[in-house]
Amino acid sequence: MNEMTTTTRDAAFGLTVGPLQYWWPRPRTMAFYADVAESAADSVVLGELVCSRRHEFKTEDWLALARDLAAAGKRVVLATQALVMSEAELRTLRRVCEQGEFAVEAGDASALAVLARLHAGDAARPAFTIGPHVNVYSRAALAELAPLGAAVWVPPLELSIDAAARINPADDPVRGPAGPVATELFAFGRMPLAFSARCFTARHHRLKKDECDFRCADDADGLLLSTGDGRPFLVLNGVQTQSAALHCVLGARDEIVAAGIRRLRLSPCSGDFLRVIALHDAVFNGGMPASDALAAMAALQLPGELVDGYARRRAGMEALTT
Repeated sequence: MNEMTTTTRDAAFGLTVGPLQYWWPRPRTMAFYADVAESAADSVVLGELVCSRRHEFKTEDWLALARDLAAAGKRVVLATQALVMSEAELRTLRRVCEQGEFAVEAGDASALAVLARLHAGDAARPAFTIGPHVNVYSRAALAELAPLGAAVWVPPLELSIDAAARINPADDPVRGPAGPVATELFAFGRMPLAFSARCFTARHHRLKKDECDFRCADDADGLLLSTGDGRPFLVLNGVQTQSAALHCVLGARDEIVAAGIRRLRLSPCSGDFLRVIALHDAVFNGGMPASDALAAMAALQLPGELVDGYARRRAGMEALTT
């Protein structure tokens, strides 16, 4: 275990490992989550968020992995896809929502509809998470969805810290059936910007979407696109478009504390991610100065530069402040 790892059960900040957005081979995925089980993260979101053609893990496999992580002391949430485009994908969504063993993160409105129906018929079901791809940009919207059975809200990543705090303030939080809804801030990772019915990775390789040869498996952190003058700009990840840079709020601890936010989401990447978890734990729960943590982050094998513009009501690509 990393020497900087600390127990988060009683810590001021909870750390969530968000869903894996890339297609990694099964052995690598299993090894990754075995390491996560020993990390400072107290919560893990599992499941296929991006594309149903990534078929190495079926629903039963995610459930088995969820049980292993739960046995290691993690709170586990199962994610549904952010863009549902077929009846087969809808059937998978229903299976994930209808299992009652683990909480669910709603990736879109269809998942919300299924979860609301299930909670109306069984108030004892685990409360769900409103995912970042559900368009909740106001207190009125959150107040409308929370009574359906929500316990956690992940704000859309482009919302600033102060905007998220105004929507769900710590001194007057929106309430769901289980009590106040917790805000979980997207704190680290490439920013998921858009989903499309087209697969741009397949298109890049001059392939049809349904005959893609599973080429996204070749890119552990997505396929980088650069501007005409060579600057990293976007990343293609199947039907998803991401930022090339990595959003990081390590330098905004004081603002996050002032906002009353106590949960942070860290999105996996292929390089040094366990160290990323440890550094966030050290800053938010262990008293490490943010400047020291950012210096350590600069030495890691990360797939892009660090930015924090959205957190500060600025352009998302603005370089991280220190």
